[in-house]
Amino acid sequence: MDDKEKALEAVKLLEKEYPEAVCSLVYSEPLQLLIATRLAAQCTDKRVNMVTPELFRKFPDVNSFACADVKDIEECIKSCGLYKTKAKDILNMCIMLRDEFGGKVPDTIEELTKLPGVGRKTANLVLGDIFGKPAVVVDTHCIRITSRLGFHNTKDAAKIEKIMRELLPPLSSNDFCHRLVLHGRAVCDARKPKCDICCLKDICNFFADNK
Repeated sequence: MDDKEKALEAVKLLEKEYPEAVCSLVYSEPLQLLIATRLAAQCTDKRVNMVTPELFRKFPDVNSFACADVKDIEECIKSCGLYKTKAKDILNMCIMLRDEFGGKVPDTIEELTKLPGVGRKTANLVLGDIFGKPAVVVDTHCIRITSRLGFHNTKDAAKIEKIMRELLPPLSSNDFCHRLVLHGRAVCDARKPKCDICCLKDICNFFADNK
């Protein structure tokens, strides 16, 4: 099968294995997902979910973040790692949202990536989960698993996003990426993948090469 057929098969297999394709970050509105995703850089989603309830209680909206002392934000997110940089990005992100976007989270890649600390990975997650638009979230799980399947041999996230956008059905791409995270955590581990129980092994180059 060619790569497009393989991608379709991967979508079907992962959908069967993980019927619930949900983001593991806990949020109740767009700003919360945007901030939680920024906090998740080099930090586990589990840790972020422990930090955000108090953070969002203290700063419930764009204005409260935009008017905050950066040290108060730092104090709330200290356990997330790189907290000084993340606090500065969150403050400046919310100032820009207030001043340039009417306090609303924008719904295009171009506008989202203008925000401090927001790259294409975060922008795609927000587009897919909040606005229901086709999105390819290239995180470490996506990079690893799509490489093992044989879709590419690069670690360049922008190139991988372009490749996978061309291969995946647009309406399935966002859920596919969520399922890659679940699969990466449960089966396709970076160090010791459990190939014997993998639902993708019959279409996986890595498995074929390491039998």
